[in-house]
Amino acid sequence: MGSLIIAGGLILVVAVVMTMVGKGGGNFYVVILALSGVPMHQAATTGQFILFTAAVAAMIVFHKNRSVSWRLALLIGGSTAVAALAGGYFSHLFSGFTLKLIFAAMLLVSGAVMLVPVAEGQQPLGRSKRGRIVVSVGDARIGVNLWVALPVTLLTGLASGMVGVSGGSFLVPLMVLACAVPMHLAVGTASTLVAATALMGFVGHAARGDFQPEVALPLAVVTIVGGILGGRFALKTKPRSLKSVFAYTNWLAALFMAYNALYST
Repeated sequence: MGSLIIAGGLILVVAVVMTMVGKGGGNFYVVILALSGVPMHQAATTGQFILFTAAVAAMIVFHKNRSVSWRLALLIGGSTAVAALAGGYFSHLFSGFTLKLIFAAMLLVSGAVMLVPVAEGQQPLGRSKRGRIVVSVGDARIGVNLWVALPVTLLTGLASGMVGVSGGSFLVPLMVLACAVPMHLAVGTASTLVAATALMGFVGHAARGDFQPEVALPLAVVTIVGGILGGRFALKTKPRSLKSVFAYTNWLAALFMAYNALYST
């Protein structure tokens, strides 16, 4: 009981920080739960469930503040889902050790590129209307260059599917750099995609009978609070500061993944 209380406190911190920057944090949830004594299969199922509740809570906060683009979410979500399916299918071509190192390298790169200054809301390339869509959120109109966004989206989904993650660590850089989406809008839109991915993952795990409601439901309350706080903190934080938090958490996750790859061998 005491270990789960400590786990709940750690999970709250993770939920706040991860939802602030549009990421899932499911890998952290699973590790925390496993270290607190929850069996691995149940930890994975609970991790997906509380990831879903945190993302939904944050999504509601962002939606109320007009920081979610549903059109962009459908475009990116659909593309990454198809590519992730292919990535998962071909993942057997690489060893687990190689996949972990690839994932760690991607985290390092995506964190670094988030610190590159970009002009938010500006057309990334040229002025032609061909190959572009206009995303409207409130009074803002953002031009998205599909010639840039779709290839990067497909590569993001392919890589995420290969290493078995939701892709939250790559969706925000994708939207900010390839689509010139403002940081707050990118974080809010990413929360919808994380929620959808986590829900599908949870259903798959729960169908095998690994759901423990006596553990998951109290922790879901914790992550709902964390998601609400994370969403509110994000909206009050300057985009530049959010990008820095995103980069640092990515680098931390990269170090964790690299250590896990080396330690497991």
